[in-house]
Amino acid sequence: MKEIAPGLWHWTAQHERIGIEVSSYYLDRERVLIDPMIPPAGLKWFEQHGTPEHTLLTNRHHDRHAWRLREAFSCTVHCIGNGVDELQGRGPIEAFEFGDQLPGGVTVYEVNAICADETALHIPSHAALACADGVVRDAPGGQLSFVPDFLMDDPERTKQGLRDAYRRLLELEFELLLLAHGDPVVSAGKDALRAFVAAG
Repeated sequence: MKEIAPGLWHWTAQHERIGIEVSSYYLDRERVLIDPMIPPAGLKWFEQHGTPEHTLLTNRHHDRHAWRLREAFSCTVHCIGNGVDELQGRGPIEAFEFGDQLPGGVTVYEVNAICADETALHIPSHAALACADGVVRDAPGGQLSFVPDFLMDDPERTKQGLRDAYRRLLELEFELLLLAHGDPVVSAGKDALRAFVAAG
């Protein structure tokens, strides 16, 4: 567990289904989880840092351990409306739409391109932008990249759509770039995303 900014925690854990380490985040003052796995220290970690009240998903695939955390803490699970159908039967879920403001003062932005429910979450109180699968980081300290081509229906079109979406998001104010796959960029995250967009 690492506090990457005051009140903003990051950790990694192995996703059982896909077999790789993924990143999760917790805004402790806001009691908001983003794309959560259970922390390495277990549920008891929240006894010292405040129990979560809300879980925000950056796309429908990132429910991860959301239901186990909901069972433990009765936190509400939130997902973009066009992704909730795939989550039916897993547990109660509250749908949101692009442009909505969510708990913790988080605003939802459309990314689309790689999948219709791909979102970005802007968190002004932490000067952060959380992304789903459109941009990843394969190694600590490594460069931002796309997921492998085989995960895209039309790789070149998808990449251009993602660049266009992230170019629009560069109008927002943020310093930290929170990635669902790979370590976050905790310094000059906006510059890193700008370079990623320009590299195409």
